Amino acid sequence: MENKIVIGTRGSQLALWQANWVKAELERLHEGVSCELLIIKTKGDKILDVPLAKVGGKGLFVKEIEEALLDGRIDLAVHSMKDMPAHLPEGLKIGAIPEREDPRDALISKNGLTFDALPKGARVGTSSLRRSAQLLAKRPDLQIETLRGNIDTRLKKVLEGNMDAIILAAAGLKRLGLGEHITECLDTELMLPAVGQGALCIESRENDDRIDAALSPLNHLPTRTTVLAERAFLNTLEGSCQIPVGAFAETDGETITIRGLVAEIDGTRILMEKDTADSAKGEALGITVAERLKEAGAAEILSRLLENQA
Repeated sequence: MENKIVIGTRGSQLALWQANWVKAELERLHEGVSCELLIIKTKGDKILDVPLAKVGGKGLFVKEIEEALLDGRIDLAVHSMKDMPAHLPEGLKIGAIPEREDPRDALISKNGLTFDALPKGARVGTSSLRRSAQLLAKRPDLQIETLRGNIDTRLKKVLEGNMDAIILAAAGLKRLGLGEHITECLDTELMLPAVGQGALCIESRENDDRIDAALSPLNHLPTRTTVLAERAFLNTLEGSCQIPVGAFAETDGETITIRGLVAEIDGTRILMEKDTADSAKGEALGITVAERLKEAGAAEILSRLLENQA
C-alpha cells in the first residue's frame, strides 16, 4: 500500500471532525500510512441565506468534492451520509460506512423545555422540510423558521433567544462535544430521521484496490446493512432535500425493520409504512416499503412538490 492517502472534506467544524476521525483510524489501522486533508468548498458552504430546498438540495454539499475524487486530487472523501444524493456519479462508490452515531434529531430549547412543553406559537428553527413537516404534524401551532449556517451559528440563535428552539442532528452535537446543549433527543416515533442520519459516508473510486483495502476495516456491517436499506428506499422515491422524506432501519443481525415516511410540507398529511425482512434482503425491503408508500399516495405528493419546484 502506498503510504499517503489524501482525504477530501468540507471545511466546517463537523466535517473536519469527521475527516480527522477517518484520518486517525486509517493511520492507526495501517502502519506507515499517513493521511492529509484537502479542504474543498462546496456550493452549499457558499449559500447560507437561502433554504436548501430552493437552491438544489443534497448535492450542494458533495459535488465539488466528488469532482476532486474523479480527477484524482483526492483518494477518498468523507461526508455525512444524510448529505449524499440518492445516486452517485459513475465511477464512484460508497467505500465504507463506519459505525453509526445516534441517529435521532435533537431539540435544543431556550428554557430547557421539552417538545411537548414548548409554548403555543413557539419559533422553531430548522432548514429541513422533513423536520418541519413532522413538527407541524404534531404541533400545527409552531412557527417554523429557516435555520442555516454551522452548528455554532445555529446554537447561538437559541442561546441568545432569537428562537425558542432549534432542531439539529444529535450525532453532530455529540461528535463535537456539544451534547450538553441537547434538551431532548426526539424519539424516532415522533421524528423519523433523515436517510443515513448519524452515519458517515466514505466515498471512493470504483476499482481502486489500494483504497478498498485501506477502508475495509472501517466498514461496520450492521450500519452498512441499515443505511443501504434506507438509501434503497430513498432511491426508489428519487428523494432529495427538496421533499419531506425520512427513513430509519434497525437490525438485530438476523432481521431488519425499516420505517419510511413521505409528508406534505405543511404536515397536514403524513404517510408511513413499516416492514421487516431477513437482514440479507435489506435493500429489497427498502424498495418494497417505498413502493408501498407510492401506492398509498406518496407518488402524487412527490410529483406535485417536484413540479412546484421546477
